[in-house]
Amino acid sequence: MYSALTDLKKLLPEETIIQLTDDENLKPVAIDPANPQHAAIIGRVNEAITAADAEIDGYCGTKYSVPFTTIPRLVVGLSVEIAIYYLYARRAIPEDVQKRYERAVSRLKDIARGLVSLGVEPPPAATSTGGSESNKPVNDRVFTRDKMRGF
Repeated sequence: MYSALTDLKKLLPEETIIQLTDDENLKPVAIDPANPQHAAIIGRVNEAITAADAEIDGYCGTKYSVPFTTIPRLVVGLSVEIAIYYLYARRAIPEDVQKRYERAVSRLKDIARGLVSLGVEPPPAATSTGGSESNKPVNDRVFTRDKMRGF
């Protein structure tokens, strides 16, 4: 995962994260990874992060090899912003969260277009000269210039 619960807590109060993910109505004061009762809450946070990361990979995969082994700082920030959006999507999305999500997606589109660099090397360009390739030999053609004369 490109981000974690600790990253989300930097932008979103833990109390809010609990409100967005506590479907069992446990009402914990804090999320405790060691508490088995909090596993569902942590699972929902991880689902939001996984969905965010998949969206990031979808855009960044056009220019970079994904998933990232060394996670660029920008990707961590985008993962947090998008994961927060997905957490709110479970309830109601406030306008400011919607706008931050839209800015994150706009940034991803810029990355995909090559307008924004992640500071890591993209994979080398393909060595193909372009065009299409075939596994059929030239002499195996059904329609040749001579056979098609008159049509």
